[in-house]
Amino acid sequence: MTLHSHTIGAGPRVVLVHGFTQNSNCWGPFAEKLAEQFEVVLVDAPGHGKSGHDTADHWEAGRLLLEVGGAATYVGYSMGGRIALHAALQSPELVNGLTLIGAHPGMRSDYDRSERRRSDEALASELESGGLEKFIDRWLENPLFEQLDETNNFRSERLANRLEGLIGSIINVGTGSQQPLWDQLDRLRMPIFLLAGESDHKFVKLGLQTLDVLGPTATLSIEPGLGHSVHLEKPQRVAAAVASFIESEVLDL
Repeated sequence: MTLHSHTIGAGPRVVLVHGFTQNSNCWGPFAEKLAEQFEVVLVDAPGHGKSGHDTADHWEAGRLLLEVGGAATYVGYSMGGRIALHAALQSPELVNGLTLIGAHPGMRSDYDRSERRRSDEALASELESGGLEKFIDRWLENPLFEQLDETNNFRSERLANRLEGLIGSIINVGTGSQQPLWDQLDRLRMPIFLLAGESDHKFVKLGLQTLDVLGPTATLSIEPGLGHSVHLEKPQRVAAAVASFIESEVLDL
């Protein structure tokens, strides 16, 4: 069984991979804007939306993503960015270009990953004991999402996910379970666009570090006044930036 997806628009193919607790219906105006120029494939990541594969790890999630998306430009947000990065490392010939929004190649420190795994396990227990609605509301209270409100946080869409799927995603595709990919980044030759919100200081720093490792194939845009979810906070502006990257760096190759 492949991952669930649906398609809007026409033109060169662009595949969108959402973040944790979201699904393919959480892209909103950002996807609609891209669909004015591209065929946009919106994918439910493993454990989310109508997709199964609750036990898929990062590499399996990347493989499943490629089965659905094929040859395309891939755009991944947060967890989705990490999945897209694994896909690009597995089959770079299928990834014409890569956009990573608020995503990074993993924690370098064994200690930090161990601590994050413990945190992820605690989150999974909280979700199991408290239920989906309580967990989603707590998740959206995270300072990372302070620039989101009821107009752009897609709370109702998040509540359409399955509790068991999200638990599996935390354990198997959480940041704590990801082995660092920093020493593999030099294998990537496709154009790469990194996006981070100016007020998302952690990911600005990580974006600069990632850019330094990737070298001339990559560019970084630090979006003024925005936080972690730049594509939801200012969808038209960020979609225009992504479209410009695809047109100038991917399609002109």
